[in-house]
Amino acid sequence: MALLMNAGKVRVRDAAGAALVFTPLNEVPPTALLVYLGKTTEATEVIDSGTAICLAVIDKQQAETFESEASRWLSLRSTGAGLSDLEAGLFTQALALNNWHHSHTHCPGCGSETMIEKAGWVRRCKKDNLELFPRTDPAIIVSILDQNDRILLGSQGIWEENRWSVLAGFVEPGESLEAAVVREMNEESGLDVVEPEYIYSQGWPYPYSLMLGFTARADSSQQLKPDGEEIVRLRWFTKEELLAEAANLLLPGRASISRAMIELWFGQEIISASETAGHGKR
Repeated sequence: MALLMNAGKVRVRDAAGAALVFTPLNEVPPTALLVYLGKTTEATEVIDSGTAICLAVIDKQQAETFESEASRWLSLRSTGAGLSDLEAGLFTQALALNNWHHSHTHCPGCGSETMIEKAGWVRRCKKDNLELFPRTDPAIIVSILDQNDRILLGSQGIWEENRWSVLAGFVEPGESLEAAVVREMNEESGLDVVEPEYIYSQGWPYPYSLMLGFTARADSSQQLKPDGEEIVRLRWFTKEELLAEAANLLLPGRASISRAMIELWFGQEIISASETAGHGKR
């Protein structure tokens, strides 16, 4: 069976994002880029246990032939929270591999074309025989709390003014995760944070990152200094303030680790303007 993908979107069985739609391999266009994702270990409503699953990347014209009233082409951002853990993970892996293949059609060393090998898990340079493997870029994402248990949220310049999220950044070469937390939070907020503590992670295929969630502490007497480039607004929120303003705040989508981290601090699920407006970002 194949999970068809076009422009980063896959077919979902209904508008609520109930389940992914799989296609028999013999119906997949022969020009599709195929990547083996693995075999199912248990049966579902539509797939038997032990069924091989492949990613099949197709173009827009091919995708149009698979459109139907029973399914829609949806992105991970829009449907991830409605999928089962298994299918959300499958979509995440498929999207990360799709993005990697898209950006590695040519060798980074010599610029020659690469060819696909080992069921889509390797690309080989046609000129110098160099093997290229799928990559994962580590990034830290941090909920900063102050001495009064307030959480620091930031807003990017390209966002709406009422969209807020926790802060994040990439890990630099040779840097520990804890050092990245301290450096990135200082760069984006001007704060010196302490006590970085890992909580959990999430694969984030934009394009192929691994988000590593941390908490950290900061004294709120320090002056907030948004970097002015990525982060343009910063604000401390109490739980009472967040609850009172939730209907007017655009928080990260439910499929993202950033939303989970905010709700972990808050202690329960939050209904924000992201849900009533029907959208959400990291």
